[in-house]
Amino acid sequence: MEKVRVGIAGITGRMGSTLVRVALEAPGIALGAASSHSQDELVVGRDAGLFSGGEESGVAISGSLEYCYEDFDVAIDFTCPEYTVELARFCTEKDKGLVIGTTAHDEDQLKAIAEAAQKIPVVIAPNMSVGVNLMLNLVTEASKALGDETDTDVVELHHRKKHDAPSGTALALGKAVAKGRNQQFPDCASFEALSTGNEREAEKVQFHIMRMANIVGEHRVVFAWSNEQLELVHRAGSREIFASGAMRAAAWVAGRSPGLYSMQDVLAVLD
Repeated sequence: MEKVRVGIAGITGRMGSTLVRVALEAPGIALGAASSHSQDELVVGRDAGLFSGGEESGVAISGSLEYCYEDFDVAIDFTCPEYTVELARFCTEKDKGLVIGTTAHDEDQLKAIAEAAQKIPVVIAPNMSVGVNLMLNLVTEASKALGDETDTDVVELHHRKKHDAPSGTALALGKAVAKGRNQQFPDCASFEALSTGNEREAEKVQFHIMRMANIVGEHRVVFAWSNEQLELVHRAGSREIFASGAMRAAAWVAGRSPGLYSMQDVLAVLD
């Protein structure tokens, strides 16, 4: 079986370098291209594997994936929302698959990604770990069983340099709660911190956001009612779990029909 060649954008970032190292070891995956937008002469041209702290790859870092589109089948993006849109349009022009792990896209950006998915296969997910995607289904089932009279909180912790808050995963967990309750997410989500004299609103999903040190990622969903409490927790020990999921998504999406897919599709998790 031929390996799926991946092109990784933004390898100077935390996730970018992790993606390169994992790609070099992932079964069925070959590192075809890697890019850095820094245009730094100390970065561009260097071996992507060695630069990322892994083995020599034989792949030179490019200033853009556009310069080496013939070297990859699927692009992987964990950069920023603005670049995701550019990459989606480029992949559409060159008929490449696309895996998106970037979060915090606005409505217009999501619309542009959806338009690209009409012509190419796209996997987009706020979190690509197997555990989180199983947790999403567990949260929906628990919420369905407990109903909206149960107090439900979503708690998320990340490193202090993470830009978006709440995280894409936290929002996905909140939407899973709303799905189980058969509610509209905007109607039941509360992002304002409680303070003296500010009572908790009934039926609201309360979000709590923490940014601390170098925490990779932790998400909790807490259900409390009567004299009982149920807590579902996922802790990320390293960024490799997200990178491994991205490689799994890349191998899955290569050669697929155009469409907008999720990690639930990749992992064939029962809805």
